[in-house]
Amino acid sequence: MIELLSPAGNRERLEYALAYGADAVYMAGSRFSLRAFADNFEPDELKSALELVHSKGKKAYITVNIYAHNSDIDGMEDYFRFLYDIGADAVLVSDLGVLEAAKKGAPELPVHISTQANVTNYAAARFFCNAGAERIVLARELSIEEIALIHQKVPQAELEAFVHGAACISYSGRCLLSDYLTGRSANQGKCAQPCRWGYELVPQGRADSFPIEQDERGTYILNSKDLCMIDHLGELADAGVTSFKIEGRMKTAYYTAAVTNAYRRAIDRLEAGLEPDPALKEELAKAANREFTTGFYFGPVQQGQRNESSKCRQSHEFSAVVLSSNGEYLTLEQRNRFRVGDVLEVLSPEPSRCGRKFTVESIISSQGCSVQAAPNPQERVKVPCTLRLEYMDILRRKL
Repeated sequence: MIELLSPAGNRERLEYALAYGADAVYMAGSRFSLRAFADNFEPDELKSALELVHSKGKKAYITVNIYAHNSDIDGMEDYFRFLYDIGADAVLVSDLGVLEAAKKGAPELPVHISTQANVTNYAAARFFCNAGAERIVLARELSIEEIALIHQKVPQAELEAFVHGAACISYSGRCLLSDYLTGRSANQGKCAQPCRWGYELVPQGRADSFPIEQDERGTYILNSKDLCMIDHLGELADAGVTSFKIEGRMKTAYYTAAVTNAYRRAIDRLEAGLEPDPALKEELAKAANREFTTGFYFGPVQQGQRNESSKCRQSHEFSAVVLSSNGEYLTLEQRNRFRVGDVLEVLSPEPSRCGRKFTVESIISSQGCSVQAAPNPQERVKVPCTLRLEYMDILRRKL
């Protein structure tokens, strides 16, 4: 059975990942994670999050995937023992010293090898399995053909692969550029993402600079397009991948919901023996993206860079989340400004509600006044609507 694995950067995104179809989530505690600037979870929050995940019959994997320095090792065995005690389903590690600490601190806690360890061959996969790992999160530089060979040579290893989201320009994320330019180490979870910056050429000894390409916006020569494999999940499954991973612990709750929902529907079609639905790729364009590529899965990347801009684009904006519905009015929590006359589209975990639309005829503010627009984030408003929607359904507006 295929697992859909979604990011949970904080409690809200965790709840949306679970509601919109994830089988499992990956998250971080406040220490030892490669997303140091995500909200992450304090120990009590982590325990509560795991209780929520398990109440839904789903799994949670905790990232401990930094490349550790000496100061990081102290107390790490105790941290793994804590994760085991609160019910973590697995931990993700990259560093061999951290792997040793996991096996000493909590021998029964399953270990997954992070993509940061850049496993690109069956010998490395076998080594990690012999060292006690159950799952390998494959390097993003692998082709489907190479993955199939790893599965053939190391059948005991569970294989996980990224199917969607931002891609790092450096080999499996092992980048020194941020540390060199800003003093923030990517391998310690503090990447400043200099690959998203625009660059110019500055000749030595001269004060003037030149764009690397003739373009008034400069050139984003290191800026990768986003990975998108929604049309090729069958090939990955045939190669031996059993967990499909979505990138994005730093992304919004709307992104988490929209992308998880699209891949949930795609996996359900795959397991039912149906062909991929082209509409699901269009659905992904409604959330933030930098255009799409299939990465290295079909050989060397062709047109994998987006040179004109590093800014994300999306066709729709998160307008509100449904709090309740009585068949006459929706009670909403507003997220982005919408107005009377706007057409709102439904995103829902229930496929029968997805894509339904209605026009906003009026808006009643939290003070009970009729207003022309809902401009205040997280204000509770009411709008007339006969659609029977449910809590956590999302309303979005085409841009």
